[in-house]
Amino acid sequence: MKATKDNIPIQDKMNIFTKHTFPVTGMTCAACAVSVESIIKSTEGVKDAGVNYANQSAWIEYSDDVTIEEIQNRTRSIGYDLIIDAEDPFQIQQQQQQKHYEELKRRTFLAILLSIPITIIGMFFMNMPYGNYIMMALATPVVFYLGRSFFSNAFKQAKHRKANMDTLVALSTGIAYIFSTFNTFFPEFWHTRGLHAHVYFEAAAVIIAFISIGKLLEEKAKSNTSSAIKKLMGLQPKTVTVIEAGQEKITAIADVVIGNVILVKPGDKIPVDGEVIGGISFVDESMISGEPIPVEKKKGDKVFAGTINQKGGFEFKAEKVGGDTILAQIIKMVQEAQGSKPPVQKLVDKIAGIFVPVVIGIAILTFSIWLVLGSENALTHALLTSVSVLVIACPCALGLATPTAIMVGIGKGAENNILIKDAESLELGHKVNAIILDKTGTITEGKPVVTELFWKEGLSDIKSLKEIIFAIETQSEHPLAEAVTEIFKIEKIQSVPLDSFESITGKGVKARKGENEFFIGNRRLLAEHKIRIDALLSAHEEKWQKEAKTIVFFSNSTEALAVIAIADKIKATSREAIKTLQDSGIEVYMLTGDNRQTAEAVAKEVGVSHFKAEVMPSDKASFVKELQSQGKVVAMVGDGINDSHALAQADVSIAMGKGSDIAMDVAKMTLITSDLNMVPKAIKLSGKTITTIKQNLFWAFIYNLIGIPVAAGLLYPINGFLLDPMIAGAAMALSSVSVVGNSLRLKSAKL
Repeated sequence: MKATKDNIPIQDKMNIFTKHTFPVTGMTCAACAVSVESIIKSTEGVKDAGVNYANQSAWIEYSDDVTIEEIQNRTRSIGYDLIIDAEDPFQIQQQQQQKHYEELKRRTFLAILLSIPITIIGMFFMNMPYGNYIMMALATPVVFYLGRSFFSNAFKQAKHRKANMDTLVALSTGIAYIFSTFNTFFPEFWHTRGLHAHVYFEAAAVIIAFISIGKLLEEKAKSNTSSAIKKLMGLQPKTVTVIEAGQEKITAIADVVIGNVILVKPGDKIPVDGEVIGGISFVDESMISGEPIPVEKKKGDKVFAGTINQKGGFEFKAEKVGGDTILAQIIKMVQEAQGSKPPVQKLVDKIAGIFVPVVIGIAILTFSIWLVLGSENALTHALLTSVSVLVIACPCALGLATPTAIMVGIGKGAENNILIKDAESLELGHKVNAIILDKTGTITEGKPVVTELFWKEGLSDIKSLKEIIFAIETQSEHPLAEAVTEIFKIEKIQSVPLDSFESITGKGVKARKGENEFFIGNRRLLAEHKIRIDALLSAHEEKWQKEAKTIVFFSNSTEALAVIAIADKIKATSREAIKTLQDSGIEVYMLTGDNRQTAEAVAKEVGVSHFKAEVMPSDKASFVKELQSQGKVVAMVGDGINDSHALAQADVSIAMGKGSDIAMDVAKMTLITSDLNMVPKAIKLSGKTITTIKQNLFWAFIYNLIGIPVAAGLLYPINGFLLDPMIAGAAMALSSVSVVGNSLRLKSAKL
């Protein structure tokens, strides 16, 4: 195996163990992950392993006594594969998944197309000339070409003494096809015994078509799996500008070492962590802090990989590179949080583990009993009843119970601006009893806006003063300047030419218009220039500061003329949504990277009693774990990259639609409108969907509970009734229709 920088050598007695993560292909359910994990762990030389169905990967800790190729061959022996030697294995995995989905879609479409005429002939024109041969000709490609994966997977499972849903599909369709083929070529075998030679090609074909639809629905969800890690990695630029001997040099990011001096231009992404050594700018650090206001950076300040420089330029010295950067740590945390969850063991997969061998056992038992206790037609009855058991028990309704309800539930969510990625969030949503809300962009708008502007009393020409403020703030590079210019744009205020403009670092700006000098900035700026602030303006300043708003003054050279309050405005629906959640018995928590004063003011306004301020991304995830350790089912609602770790850790993760792509990728649900009122609706939808799934499973099992004994011939000693496999096939199809029909009822549900 090629050595890679990701390999982690671990010393254990005399052996050196290597721990590495590989993409896994071919997994279609949580049970597959269990099979892959068990086969890898049983390989000699493997110390430990873990397979995660959610992110389709396996971590393996193995000694130098075994090669990864040997482990790969073991995995291949049961129908799966590891991608072990590629520059970008996860990209190859994604391409293979997409290719598999397109192939499955084509096969499903063809199976449906060929099954329709077979069903029509089998149900309504069974006595037409050459009807059996036509059905056989149409069913053969459906069973042995379009449905070949069921047979190959069942065979691979059988080699390792395992059985799954594919086993039952392969047995029922295979026996139905072989039985029907025998009856087509040798009908006299039954005619001489006074029986009609029935064929069941339509049952075999329809089973393949229906189960393929169910698998396609699952694959569709899988093909849209999270690309969060890839997008996080995309935040790091491929090349950087390094300063060497006073010259600019374009260097690959992988070649950057600690101590390199890097030039960052306006709009650039910062490539690695470091310390500013020259220049001044504002940097958008929302991916780390979650706060909307860019942070001023000057000599001595720290900068972090993945954050975005604004209008200014600066140089900084690299201090952390590669896997040591904050961005790399966030990537690692998201991977670990996703990987730490056990594979989601779907209810259907759990049941199938018992259901499949039980049905096979019943079919064998039925055949044996009829063969031993039957009359002169013992063999005939034994064949008919055992085939009927396998056909009627085919897990078509069982296989469709979950995906159809999920599909309708997802559609219902989309109608209500709730995008749902997978079944896991719908399974757990109704159980949520603790919900964590990020502040910025979730409870608030996530963008600084002017909330109040108060003018000094007695001013005569406020319109011309607004034009001067607009002109100054248009030239300013300060991130709050845009909030001020926005309100004047709404008022259609025009800019005026300025005679001079000067930015004063950390305090504000100074400008000259004719003979007059004007200032916009904080109280320190006005104090330095001995500018008076009257009592009324000071009173407004004090009041707004208590509300955790940022205060900006506008003045001439002698006195303050106006005071402006800027804040991240609370969404109109936040308070109502939080009250709805609390009224339903869910504990609501608010987390933010902002200061305590701001956090307290926002929490008080929206009615949240539990909140934490000044938290880092890892702190949010730790808080999720803390609540989970108390036995709570935790939902996390966020919008930023800084929320991605906590979203991955939470039982149910919800992203705001106007947030970052990373948050939306990690989260299992996305609210398109970014309206918090959608959160209680999503939880209600979860409850209704899970109820529908349970109803579907109930009817699927009641059908089997009644159908299997009847198919086995339980009524024959009582009234001579023996279920025809044709009727068994029709009953199987009817059970599937009833499940789909019940799922469709969800469309009319009120949220």
